This record gives sequence, C-alpha cells and structure tokens, in this order.
Amino acid sequence: MLLTIVATIALALHAAGILAAMHAVMHTRTSQGAFAWALGLVFLPYITLFPYLFLGASHFSGYVDLHRQRQARLLALRGEDYWPERNEYLDRHPAQEAATRYAAIGAMLKAKMHGGHRLNLLVGGEAAFAAMLGAIAEAEHYVLVQFFIIHDDELGCRLRDALLERAAAGVDVRVLYDGIGSHDLPSSYAEILRAGGVQIQPFATRRWRNRFQLNFRNHRKILVVDGWRGFVGGLNAGDEYLGLKPPLAPWRDTHMELQGPAVADLQRCFGEDWFWVTGEQPPFLPPREQRGESSTMIVATGPADRQESCSLFFTQAIHVAQHRVWITTPYFVPDQAVLSALRLAVFRGVDVRVLVPSRPDHRTVFLASTLYTHEAVAAGIRLFRYQPGFLHQKVMLIDDDTTVIGSMNLDNRSFRLNFEIAALNIDAVFAEEVRLMLERDFSHAVEVTLEDYARIPYGKRVAMHVARLFDPVL
Repeated sequence: MLLTIVATIALALHAAGILAAMHAVMHTRTSQGAFAWALGLVFLPYITLFPYLFLGASHFSGYVDLHRQRQARLLALRGEDYWPERNEYLDRHPAQEAATRYAAIGAMLKAKMHGGHRLNLLVGGEAAFAAMLGAIAEAEHYVLVQFFIIHDDELGCRLRDALLERAAAGVDVRVLYDGIGSHDLPSSYAEILRAGGVQIQPFATRRWRNRFQLNFRNHRKILVVDGWRGFVGGLNAGDEYLGLKPPLAPWRDTHMELQGPAVADLQRCFGEDWFWVTGEQPPFLPPREQRGESSTMIVATGPADRQESCSLFFTQAIHVAQHRVWITTPYFVPDQAVLSALRLAVFRGVDVRVLVPSRPDHRTVFLASTLYTHEAVAAGIRLFRYQPGFLHQKVMLIDDDTTVIGSMNLDNRSFRLNFEIAALNIDAVFAEEVRLMLERDFSHAVEVTLEDYARIPYGKRVAMHVARLFDPVL
C-alpha cells in the first residue's frame, strides 16, 4: 500500500514536471534558461518543481497588456492640461548635439533627452541621505518615495520620521517599496506612516496565476520633491547603506540629484508604478527652470517592455564608446549581448574597465560572477576588485562626457526580471567629477589577472561553473 502511494506521488510529480517543462520551453525568455528548467523539471521534478513556482516564469500573464492599458488610462486622466507649457519648456532646453549618439536608446524606450539640468553627484550613503532627507524637510507640496528595500532600523526610522513630519505639515507624501525586497519590514512600520497621513504601498506584480512568483521585482530608487528635485541611484533605506553593518562595511555606493525637465520623467515613472498598485495618479507639478548645461534622459526598463530593454541599453551605450567605458557593478553576470559589446569595445581600442566587489553579499551570484570575471579578463577586459568594503554602486562612464547612475546591475535579474531606472547624462564637467570618483575607487582595487584563476582550488572552480547554470535567475 505504501509503495503504491509513493509510486502515485512520484508519477504525479513527473507528470507535473513535464507540464511545467512545456511551460518553461514556451515562456522562458532565453534558450539557455528554457533548456536548464526543462531538463531539471523532466528528470528531477522533486527538486526543481517547487523552485519553478517561485522563479520559473520570465513574464507574467496579463501584466503587460494591463500595464499598458493603465498607462493609457493614466495619460487620459491627466490629459494635456497637466503641464500646458511642456512643449514650450522643452523647446527652450534642447539636448546637446551629442545626444544623437543615444537616439536608438530613446527610440526603444520612447524617452527623450532634455537639456537644461543641474546635476549633483552624491558619493556614499551619508552624502546621499543628507541630501535626500534635507530635500524632504524642505518639501512644500508633495514627496514621492520609492525604494527596493526599506529597513526598520536607524536610517529607516529617520526616513519614516522625516516623512511623518512633512505629512503633519500638510504635504502629500506617497511611498512605494518592493514587497519582496522589503520582506522583513514589519507591518507596524507602514501602519505608523498611514496613521500619520502618509500613503504607503508595497509594489507587487502578483496575480492569481503567478501568485507564487518571486520574480519581477521593482528595484527602482526614486525620490521626487515638489516636482523639481529628483534623486536616483543605487542606495536603499537601511543602515547597511551607511556602512554600519559589518562584514560588508564600509559600503560603497553612489546616488545623484537632478533638477530640470527630466524630473518630470522621474515623476512619470513613479506615477506609472503608483497607478499600477493603487489605480490612482499621484500629484504633479512641472519642474522649475534651471540654468544647468547638462542633458539627461531617464532610462526606465522592466519586464513589461516589448524588448529586453535593460540589456539593449547597456549594449548600445557600450557600442557608442570611442575611447573609454568604465563600469562599476556589484554583480558581473553579463549576458552574451553585453559581453560581446565589451569585447568589441576592446577590439576598437577602448579602455574597458569593470570594478566589482571583493566580498560577496550573495554567494551564488559571487561564484558565477567570479567565473565571468576571469572569462572577461581572458578577452582583454580589465577587471578590478574593490578592497575596502562592499561595492554596490551602479555607475558607467563613457568617453569624456557621458555618465549613467541608477539601479541597474550587470546581471540577468536587471536585464530581464526587474524594474530598473537610471539617469543617462551628457555633461563634460559632471563626467569629470565621476571620472575622479572612479579613479579613487580604482586606486583602492586590485586588478584581476589570468593567473588568478589557476590559483583557485578545483572544487571552487566546479562550484563556479555550477553557479553559472543558475544565470537565468541570478
């Protein structure tokens, strides 16, 4: 009798595994991912079926259409009168001529590069949160906040108290956080904010058929104050981002503030996410005119896009480079398109450098990243490991005038599974600030050599290759 029950369960699992494998073949975005899932689901359903429920799908039924419908409805609700002077404002601040190099990115994302921005580089968590909390304290009309992670720790409480103070002063305060990224945020945190008049919501893409999914996280970090001050970058709201939690301390990260017409695009991005969650549109005020010289495009990507827009963004930006591509990323797990773009840049004589951490925060990702690091070195790409602490910043410097600062990592999760955002800026003065910052970072790094791989124990090398099998979900 017991054997019959066990055999029935095993047969049911294999049948479910075959059905799930068919789903993986039909819906996984990459052939490598489809093959890996299908193989495991058919032959090892006892191990792979349960993880597939959480991590398997690379798009979610109905989301794309519903997302676009809500976008259209949001625009219809706003109408053309939400910013009547928009065209005249933008005409007064055309982008620099160099912006034509990035026309393909704008066409893909239906985004535009605008001129007339003032940019402020915020190096490290202390500088970034001093600027952001200072801006919140000066808010008169509204504050829009979005983080992937909010912790109920000292920094999280400072953020909470700053938002409560503004809400008590009559400011409209709205907060989005990711439901999985902030999984350990106690319900009391949101309850205190709601009791104080703050509107706070978790972001989730779950619907009935993909209610188990852990993919499709909102990894964006956005702050907009009164429609004219915008912040974007790599920092979340937690003590570790101030370097207060060993063993990853000190924490190396970068944010930026922008003022100018692109702040409206930051608001629009927040507005689409807020509308998806609540069905309501957030408040809007047009940006104030600035005397800045920078041209900026807000690059917002995600799994609802018709193209794999984040991967294509990196690919095109690298292809544009003539003599320099410097990238800092905590996770170096590039797809073939991005890795090929980096290799081609080397053949063009471009100075290609990638700065990665020397300490892991996610061991499986770090193992896969280590393997890609050594393969990249063999292809002529210079890789450096940052020594003082954990490197979390997501920054790219192209030639002498272009910078990218945002939330995007060089991994499949950013390329295909997460909602991401960054600011693409053309400004030689600002680029020089970023260059000096990165030179300081490189001075605290050790370059990876071909000999390093030979010194890795054989067992660890096997583990690195096994970790790479999980690329589709890293």
